[in-house]
Amino acid sequence: MSDPEPCRMKHTEDPEEQRGLMEVKEESEELSEVKEESEELSEELIEVKEESEELSEVKVESEELSEVEEEHHVQPGEKPLSCSKTKTNFFKKTRAKKSATCTQCGKSFTTKPSLKLHMRLHTGEKPHTCDQCGTSFTQKQHLKLHMRVHTGEKPHTCNQCGSSFAQKQHLQGHMRIHTGEKPYACDQCGKSFTHKHNLEIHKRVHTGQRPFTCDQCGKDFMHSSTLKIHMRSHTGEKPYACDQCEKRFSDKQHLNLHMRVHTGEKPHACDQCGKSFTQKPHLNRHMRIHTGEKPYACDQCWKSFALSSSLNVHIRVHTGEKPFTCDQCGKTFIVASHLKRHLTVHTKEKSHSCSVCGKSFSLQSYLYKHEKTHTGVREYMCIECEKTFITADSLKLHQIIHTREKPYKCSQCDKRFSQSGHLKKHERIHSREKPHTCDQCGTSFSFKSHLKRHMKIHAVEKPSSVDF
Repeated sequence: MSDPEPCRMKHTEDPEEQRGLMEVKEESEELSEVKEESEELSEELIEVKEESEELSEVKVESEELSEVEEEHHVQPGEKPLSCSKTKTNFFKKTRAKKSATCTQCGKSFTTKPSLKLHMRLHTGEKPHTCDQCGTSFTQKQHLKLHMRVHTGEKPHTCNQCGSSFAQKQHLQGHMRIHTGEKPYACDQCGKSFTHKHNLEIHKRVHTGQRPFTCDQCGKDFMHSSTLKIHMRSHTGEKPYACDQCEKRFSDKQHLNLHMRVHTGEKPHACDQCGKSFTQKPHLNRHMRIHTGEKPYACDQCWKSFALSSSLNVHIRVHTGEKPFTCDQCGKTFIVASHLKRHLTVHTKEKSHSCSVCGKSFSLQSYLYKHEKTHTGVREYMCIECEKTFITADSLKLHQIIHTREKPYKCSQCDKRFSQSGHLKKHERIHSREKPHTCDQCGTSFSFKSHLKRHMKIHAVEKPSSVDF
């Protein structure tokens, strides 16, 4: 009976025979590893050979250069040719003769291996693949650097703060944080940057270039990261969740700002009155109260506003737009707060009571204004006559005395008014609207003051004369 083949596994119960077969298997695996290492060494040998050829070319060039220098040795009576000029002329000739040129884009290289690597940009060839994630690279060195993502290796350490980096160039860029070096300067505005990439992005501010376009709505962006965040407005994706209230956000920056609602953090303080804000734009907006700046002007009446939102609301006075409608009576309003105030007419609810006198109000804002009558605080002052007021609205109405401004015009008869409320009352003359109805007899009136006077009839009181 013949012996079993040494490389074939066979069911047996002999332990010694099993050990022998296992050893053969291990040797076979080792041979496979040796074969892989051999292939890698072959690749490296090819690279070394190419480098050796390059060195040989350099040596030949050096020898030829020596011959050229001897040929140009200065003879008596001859004009000397500088050494640098001799070398420049020589290398121009040799490189023109030996350079390798790309047939796709015309770029030239001094060596064939450099051309070979360059050609992969056109062919898309990426022969070096990561066995962890499948990402491919054109050069072996790039793969080696990439592998540190998986191994976590960060061999380059900052001697200032101890931060580590996978690549030396990343450490070099980081060191500029400590040195303050910003070698890349914008030739338009002089602003400097630590990294060239940041300068290239900044230049788009001057050129107006927006290379990243949304394929959903066509909107253009300067940064790919901004486009990525914008795309979430189409997909509805909100990957950043608040761990306090579970509210979600599409941008991490928005989450960070939201967290201040829970922490109470208000890092931006006004240096005039000490009031603090969660966001810098809110502080900038607040500062206009102190500076009196009103950069947003109406092109119809030239009235100015501190906020763009206030201007947008004001423009509705001229356009007649009233986008907020009462679902009880159909009445429309310019702003949401006016609708909210109007709804209390239907509900008759007055849930906000004054702790001093017990008077109740339908809105918290009404109560807040009322409470100031008890405290006597008059924080709003007219800069024309120095008269003080409890509320900003009262000051605003007062200032019309000085400006004689009448921005509210009747669309029926062109009569003008200083207050929107006065215009509304006037318009009832044209519309014959009578919104104030007596709950005793059903008689309706255009003005609330007329209803009050009428009610005295039912109270058996003689009505007092009222001038209109």
